Amino acid sequence: MTIRVLLVDDQPLLRTGFRMILSAEPDLMIVGDAADGASGVEAARRLDPDVVLMDIRMPGMDGIQATRALAGPGVENPAKVLILTTFGLDEYVVEALRAGASGFLLKDAPPEDLVDAIRIVAAGEALLAPSVTRRLLDRVASRLPPAQENAIPALSELTERELEVLKLVARGLSNAEIAEKLVVSETTVKTHVSRILAKLEIRDRVQAVILSYETGLV
Repeated sequence: MTIRVLLVDDQPLLRTGFRMILSAEPDLMIVGDAADGASGVEAARRLDPDVVLMDIRMPGMDGIQATRALAGPGVENPAKVLILTTFGLDEYVVEALRAGASGFLLKDAPPEDLVDAIRIVAAGEALLAPSVTRRLLDRVASRLPPAQENAIPALSELTERELEVLKLVARGLSNAEIAEKLVVSETTVKTHVSRILAKLEIRDRVQAVILSYETGLV
């Protein structure tokens, strides 16, 4: 199966570099590129890529606005957006994840990490690097709005075990790590995670992490 990728970045050299890296992979195909958010949104709607590789800071419509337009609340058939970032833009990453991004990747990541990240997002696995996700969110936790424990009534519908799993997800643990910690099978953990997402009406683990921080769960 070929994964169709759209590149959205305002730096031509970066787009060229990404194109060279991804074009060398037999299962990846670049279907287009764009130099700003507005053009990226238009191209994504027209080309329907499997993954949109999105920069954050761009002229005009930035990556956050573009992500919200492609994957935000109420969007039918939301796109899978992979955000490109640096640690200097952490606060923007949180906003992009809230806007519906499926995950993020550091711009200085090795080429093989970029390729793997695209494959993971295309497969529907939203949380790319749990330890990096946790570190990033820990750094920006103080910038998040005050915790609102009752902001999500559905939290009260989670069982004790589901709350326990959610807290571990928010701490950045993978399914395998959660399974080891709780002494259960990885399949059981996947079932718990699926039920958590359904009850909270969120689509992936990234949104679960954001929600956990916003509600004061962690």
